[in-house]
Amino acid sequence: MTDEIENKALLPAGLHDLLPPLAAQESSTIAVIMDVFGSCGYLQVKPPIIEFESTLAGIDANGGGSLAGQMFRLMDPVSQRMMGVRADITLQVARIAGTRLVDEVRPLRLSYAGQVLRVRGNQMRPERQFAQVGVELIGPDDVNADIEVVTLAAEALRAAGVSEPTIDINSPALVANILEDIELGGRDIADLRSSLDRKDSDATKEIFRQNGLLFTDSAKALCAMIETFGPAKGVIEELQSIDLPAGARAEVERLAAVVEGICTALPDLSLTLDPVEYRGFEYQTGVSFTVFAEGVRGELARGGRYITEFGESATGVSLYMDSVLRALPDTELGKLLYLPLGTSFSSGRAFRGDGWSTVAGLQDVHDNETEARRLGCSHALVDEKPVAIGDLSN
Repeated sequence: MTDEIENKALLPAGLHDLLPPLAAQESSTIAVIMDVFGSCGYLQVKPPIIEFESTLAGIDANGGGSLAGQMFRLMDPVSQRMMGVRADITLQVARIAGTRLVDEVRPLRLSYAGQVLRVRGNQMRPERQFAQVGVELIGPDDVNADIEVVTLAAEALRAAGVSEPTIDINSPALVANILEDIELGGRDIADLRSSLDRKDSDATKEIFRQNGLLFTDSAKALCAMIETFGPAKGVIEELQSIDLPAGARAEVERLAAVVEGICTALPDLSLTLDPVEYRGFEYQTGVSFTVFAEGVRGELARGGRYITEFGESATGVSLYMDSVLRALPDTELGKLLYLPLGTSFSSGRAFRGDGWSTVAGLQDVHDNETEARRLGCSHALVDEKPVAIGDLSN
């Protein structure tokens, strides 16, 4: 390429063109996932990519704190109010549920698919624009709703071609209930959360030691929990053996019920549990989860329980299509049939009706095989029959 063409191909960091065949693969994969959601009663909504900033920022209780800094902002020349480009679609769906669909019967099941744009990426996801697909189950606050969303996410990914997703369950409310009984300052709480996320037992004990809390029941419980992660059923048994405050004990029992429900529905699903994980779940209020695939950079999905801005209990999941595509086998262009110049439109339509994709010749050529190869076709029409390119020379 010339320097001029190279400069025009240059895009800002974190943005990229999705080329054939990946662009088509993403579209078809989204369609498969949305079909799974629709078959389970989730009705699709389509919010705009830009809204007033106040809606997209949300409130601290439902993710405003973690999303407000990720939005691109611009002034609406019509209303003279600040708008934002969405960095996540969840809050938009919650807005629709709490306003336009406020009178609809609960539980309300909604699905969505669309592009999101973020100010910055991170090490695991440097992409700043990607497709987000998901569901929100709004209204119920029981374990059956948690089980439905987790199993639905696994089934959608399997239908898309991710054969062995791993679900990592947690509950931010579990640690929050224990911290209610510990007198620590804001900075110490942040440091403690960080040490728990890192599974740093020594740092965790040191924070308690400096505050004279090392031998309290709550400190002992957290120090035990930091060593407890792995296959979900085993972790549940370990958590049930730890002396926990009443609120934390209730969260463990809810986790146990959810794990049992998921294992009953999908006994071959890889299910792990990390009871102290918090990073990325700052606004979740109950059972939450992340989906991974072996050898794939970044999480494929993330979801969990939260409270909407309108005070409704909800749970949902967002699938990130950039990571989902990385988890799928390499795709190839399908059967592509070259139609020489002069082929009737009705003939082409008949082949397309049989599942072929066709490429019509636009000029008369001496060698249809060479032209078909040049256009990337797998077959050429010879005597009204599709013939594989490799067979034409035989």
